[in-house]
Amino acid sequence: MSTAVSIVRPSETDKPQWRRLYDGYAAFYKRPMNDAMADRVWSWIMDPQHVVKCLLAKTADGRIVGLAHVREFPRPLLAATAGFLDDLFVDPAFRGQGVVDELMRALRELAAEREWGAIRWITAEDNYRARAVYDRVGRRTHWVTYDMDPAPAKPKP
Repeated sequence: MSTAVSIVRPSETDKPQWRRLYDGYAAFYKRPMNDAMADRVWSWIMDPQHVVKCLLAKTADGRIVGLAHVREFPRPLLAATAGFLDDLFVDPAFRGQGVVDELMRALRELAAEREWGAIRWITAEDNYRARAVYDRVGRRTHWVTYDMDPAPAKPKP
């Protein structure tokens, strides 16, 4: 079964539906989400000068059923830029219906438009359903990801 969707850039009126999906994304990864955090991300999305861009998958009746957040990042060793896909989420009721394929197609087009050499993303090792799609549309790299916490804040005099 396939659901026809259009991939669009968000408008202010999309915030409640975007938030529903973004909350679902945060819950999937067991990450806290609150109004202040969501409002901050939404303000980035609405700011044309901000690096974070958003694509939404909308059904013919206007229901938002998927989202992708992507940003440009430099690749100094290649003297080039690429896109980093931070977040990708499809409403569970619409999974397996081609929504993710349309989002990925639109991301490829965005990469071509912006002359990015690649789009990169990470996912959880146990995110098997998503990894089945990722294995189909991309290639797994040999890079291992690390996080490092910043130094503790210095006390103010």
